[in-house]
Amino acid sequence: MKPVLVCLHGWGGSKESFTELRAALQGKEIDILTPDLPGFGSTPEPKEPWTVDDYAQWVERWLQNQKPETKNQQPVLLLGHSHGGRIAIKIALRGNVPVSHLFLCASAGIKHPRHVKRVIGLTLAKTGKFFLAIPGLRALAPLGRKLLYKLVRVHDYERASPVMRETLIRVTSEDFRKYLREIAIPTDIFWGEDDRMTPLSDGQYMHSQIRGSTFHTYPSVRHAVHRARAREIAEVISSKPLQY
Repeated sequence: MKPVLVCLHGWGGSKESFTELRAALQGKEIDILTPDLPGFGSTPEPKEPWTVDDYAQWVERWLQNQKPETKNQQPVLLLGHSHGGRIAIKIALRGNVPVSHLFLCASAGIKHPRHVKRVIGLTLAKTGKFFLAIPGLRALAPLGRKLLYKLVRVHDYERASPVMRETLIRVTSEDFRKYLREIAIPTDIFWGEDDRMTPLSDGQYMHSQIRGSTFHTYPSVRHAVHRARAREIAEVISSKPLQY
């Protein structure tokens, strides 16, 4: 039975994020599934704010609809990039999907103390309506909001709807350090050494905590390691025992 490779994209991404990886795996004896997560691509956003567990549950149901045979333990290879990495970790630990191998690409999940600028920026983003509603300042609201978001680099928050803004806050508030030692399946971790979104130290920490994991790093690569090094990642995936 051919294994299934399920690829979960990052925040703001879509299934198109895995175009290069699909091409690199062309001809391999493996089924590749790349859903658009709710709120991204062609999939509508949830009706209310979600947590990482909500996303994990959605993927589990989506996979069973796409591949009912997973209920009968068809092997699943699970790959997650950035926010998708959070979801992949949760799915691997929940035990509702027979995950045989985990691939983490610049995975999010390590919570850091917020930088002072970001704390101030998010606070102002929430309260700015009050100040910009003062007579004489109302006309400056659109420009002021864009300058504020640019200053503190919270573009994901700026572009999101109210539901997705609250979802972003919820998914980023959970620290995954406590879960890493619970992962007991084979895991490969891929990281760009110049990643500014999820620093290399996050990958090093994950590697140190996930028993038996293999860590792959790439110089001069930033956050989109799954695209920049799709061929190398495909080679690692192909080197695993794909027949079970």
